[in-house]
Amino acid sequence: MSRDVPIHSWPGSYYINSEKRWENGTLSLTRTMVRFISNQSKESLASFRLSRIIEIKMESSSFIFSTLTVLEEGNMKHWFGSLKPNRVVVYNVLEHFWRERLLSPGSEARGAESQPSKGRELITLVAGAQRRLEDTGRVLSHQGEQFDDMMQGLEKIDSDLGVADKLLSELESPAWWPFGKLPWKTQQEAKAEDAARAAASAAASAAASASRGSGRSKVISSIPAVVSKGGDSDLKPGCLLVLVSSLEVRDTNCQLLHRFERNEIDEIRVQSPYEITVRQRFIGKPDICYRLLSAKMPEAMSVLEMQYKKKVEFTNEYTAFKATPVSSPCDSEGTTWNEGLLQTCQETELPLEVPAGELSQLQVHVLQPSVSQAEAQELKQMLMQLKNLALEAETELERQDEVLDVLTSSTDRATMHIEKHTCRMKRLL
Repeated sequence: MSRDVPIHSWPGSYYINSEKRWENGTLSLTRTMVRFISNQSKESLASFRLSRIIEIKMESSSFIFSTLTVLEEGNMKHWFGSLKPNRVVVYNVLEHFWRERLLSPGSEARGAESQPSKGRELITLVAGAQRRLEDTGRVLSHQGEQFDDMMQGLEKIDSDLGVADKLLSELESPAWWPFGKLPWKTQQEAKAEDAARAAASAAASAAASASRGSGRSKVISSIPAVVSKGGDSDLKPGCLLVLVSSLEVRDTNCQLLHRFERNEIDEIRVQSPYEITVRQRFIGKPDICYRLLSAKMPEAMSVLEMQYKKKVEFTNEYTAFKATPVSSPCDSEGTTWNEGLLQTCQETELPLEVPAGELSQLQVHVLQPSVSQAEAQELKQMLMQLKNLALEAETELERQDEVLDVLTSSTDRATMHIEKHTCRMKRLL
């Protein structure tokens, strides 16, 4: 079916219990389903929903043959073997998406027919707040550029004052004076003062840099993921952290595997809404490339697209994946509409036993919520963008506060030096 574009597929074999034999084919994971398609007959030998899985285990068949087993509701057990690249990788991916309950939201077409006004009002309010915050960010950015220009001007003034100090020192101790140094401040004292001033400036710069580093290490989004350094053979559980100025890849024990600084990332390649590849290129040595699969990847993509606009590249596979309609949690594949309704009721913690005459009200409550799932997802992404904008604005404000402190101290120091140079010039006249 056109909507069942696989998130990931693995060649392997499936044990047909009725015929007591193994059949070669392809095991694939879609948005809501796990399927095994035979290579010979091109038919589906196994098909079940992620929500119906009870247990996923790595077992052995006949005490020798390593297999992956999936226990479905109704005590239906499926055996998969000869999985490539290996069964551990397949187990890690399937277990992650099953644990995260990768259930697609309601179809967009049905939501468009009856869009609740409350959801649209919330989206409009959040969009207005986002525009205001973006305007504030642009003003802060312009103000920061002005502060940077002022810093450059003060650095030039400080350099000119250093040249003036050297010229005054030469005038105060001319080479033709036969009686040694003049009774004013010696050159050694001036050099000592310059050294002390340089040390104080370096300490202030180090403190400002440390403060900026603490502001840029704030986490915007953190999602569980299956992580691999490049290939398919070492996919392991981990997590992805999106920070203000970097991306961090960690393992299940929160140990840092790699940190991509914001200016070091060369490419973020998006294979599907649930899979990305982050690459850092080098000249003369291999690239650093991490592949990440996550059921929660759409939550991070809204932030990544905004932070790394020019570096995000969408593949043809992603375009084909997004072109397919998202299946509804209640669409039937061997199940009736009532079974889909009862499953939705279970997931929304509604009672399964409905008194007579109240079923229609329950149907209206399930099918016409005050805020649809599509609108809730849109609101969630917009709120993530608002959080990212707010954190970046906070970081910029902290940086500008530090720049103001440096500007104040540099201005005071320049004023003091100008007064001293003026007194020295008066004594020379």
